[in-house]
Amino acid sequence: MTQSPFSIVILGGGAAGWLTAAVLAAEHGRARGGLCDVTLVESPAIPTVGVGEGTWPSMRETLRRIGLSEKRLFTECEVSFKQGSLFTSWRSHNPGERYYHPFSLPHGYFEQDLARFADAGEYAYRVTPQAAICDAHLAPKQLGTPEYAAVLNYGYHFDAVKFGLCLRDHCVNQLGIKHVQAEVTRVESAEDGTIRALVTDTGEHLCADLYVDCSGGSALLIGEHLKVPWVDKSQVLFNDRALAVQIPYASETAPIASVTRSTARAHGWIWDIGLPTRRGIGSVYSSRFCDTETAEADLKQFLRGELPDEDMGQLKIRKLEFSPGYRAEMWRANCVAVGMSAGFIEPLEASALALVEQGAALIRDLLPASVQQIPLAAKRYNRQMLSHWDNIVDFLKLHYVLSARTDSDYWLAHRAEESIPESLQENLGFWRHRAPAKQDFPQAQPLFPPASYRYVLNGMGFKCDWLRSPRKDDDQARARALMAEVQKQLAAYSNGLPDNRQLIAKIIAHSATGAAFS
Repeated sequence: MTQSPFSIVILGGGAAGWLTAAVLAAEHGRARGGLCDVTLVESPAIPTVGVGEGTWPSMRETLRRIGLSEKRLFTECEVSFKQGSLFTSWRSHNPGERYYHPFSLPHGYFEQDLARFADAGEYAYRVTPQAAICDAHLAPKQLGTPEYAAVLNYGYHFDAVKFGLCLRDHCVNQLGIKHVQAEVTRVESAEDGTIRALVTDTGEHLCADLYVDCSGGSALLIGEHLKVPWVDKSQVLFNDRALAVQIPYASETAPIASVTRSTARAHGWIWDIGLPTRRGIGSVYSSRFCDTETAEADLKQFLRGELPDEDMGQLKIRKLEFSPGYRAEMWRANCVAVGMSAGFIEPLEASALALVEQGAALIRDLLPASVQQIPLAAKRYNRQMLSHWDNIVDFLKLHYVLSARTDSDYWLAHRAEESIPESLQENLGFWRHRAPAKQDFPQAQPLFPPASYRYVLNGMGFKCDWLRSPRKDDDQARARALMAEVQKQLAAYSNGLPDNRQLIAKIIAHSATGAAFS
């Protein structure tokens, strides 16, 4: 039986639009032997200021699968390695209190849970060498390690605008995607309520079997046209504002952190992302508890010591607003939303691009053989993606619920029972007596697996009495052996892994000569 051709139009470019286009075209596009025609339409006005954005390790497989070289990624996108997140002052306002959520699984994770043998803040150091490797500003691989392979698990930090431009070139020149630069001025509906065409300011009618809304917060198709309701999560996660700024390094040889640094403050938290030539720093806060002037003063206080006093008044601070929540349906009729048009919670734990990956991959895997099968794909897509969004809300809320900070109403309100989702309350009840387990999550592969919850629970000092944990988790001899193995790994990696900045420079230099990693 011959499969019929299938057409897809994506509205909106940027990292979300072009990544979605690449994932779909790499699997189903005509340039790769498929039967899909993929078109992306975006406004000719391209933003000129890029923010530093973080990804999860899943991005490595996504980029490998679409055929983008990792050498090219480092050459064009202002890329640095990301090995996890470092949280400071989240448990209390003590500036010396910190813990890691690294990307590597705890050593022996599927054999024995070592959490009962490590104090709060020390867990990551006892169960993986990655925390200490990050402290030493070492890279997660060597120059001879093949592209996308890892010694220690890693993702990336990069300039989101440069990443989008790199993907655009790859999509157009390697994956055969049609690129239309025009403003969409009107959406035409068919009699059955589906979208018939997108009409541009040049008069072109872009018709497709499936439309993907990557138009960002404006949500032109899923929100403005199809009127899919918004599920507000501001009573669970309060942050709805951010201030972003870029600052230079103190010197060209200053270390590049290979983690996202997240520092809790009285009215929110501050991110610090290190790219090769600059740092991206920003304050995330709630307008319900803090005004812009207070947040800006706190951000500048945080930056004191990082910049000369005469440069403080020259800071170019971008003010961002967002509404925490997501669409009640991400796929309605013949339109599916990906990226901010589908939803956004807050930057904590870098879930935004991970959700783009999840959404694009799920469209790819569920892509119907005919338009008659679109309702079946939509039903399954909505069920799985809504489950992912709920998992993310619970995981982010966990960071706030466990805090013992009492220095502001912001932190006190985050621990109020009425703000905690019922699903998270249930899990916390179980976790007082045993470790997080796969049966606690409805998804077969949740975006944040049980190991991620373990890192946060232990880092925040959550008390567990272990009454319902497997007996093997109390095997002290085996626990000592596993933790000794971690220290041996650390010694080997400390001697064999290069400096983070030095490796990035070598990758770029080798790319310029056309040399391979290995």
